[in-house]
Amino acid sequence: MVSALYFCQQRNVIHRDIKPENILVMNSKHWYIKLCDFGWSTHSINQNRTTFCGTPDYLAPELVQSTPVPYDYKIDNWAVGILTYELLTG
Repeated sequence: MVSALYFCQQRNVIHRDIKPENILVMNSKHWYIKLCDFGWSTHSINQNRTTFCGTPDYLAPELVQSTPVPYDYKIDNWAVGILTYELLTG
């Protein structure tokens, strides 16, 4: 999952909607994890976004604030942290 995010971040793509429903696990000879549903994603080169979007349970604190705060790709890292916590605690 982290390598998929790294791939996106190297290309200046912010996914903005990372949740279990948007992760595909595939098995051919090896296990593969694929990130899907780029409907909320955006291409961001050296500019922060302020659009409120995503699944509420996985939103970073800067998106939940009452006034729009600029954000970047780090909101995807926050969502992966929430997802990891859910997987570890049930």
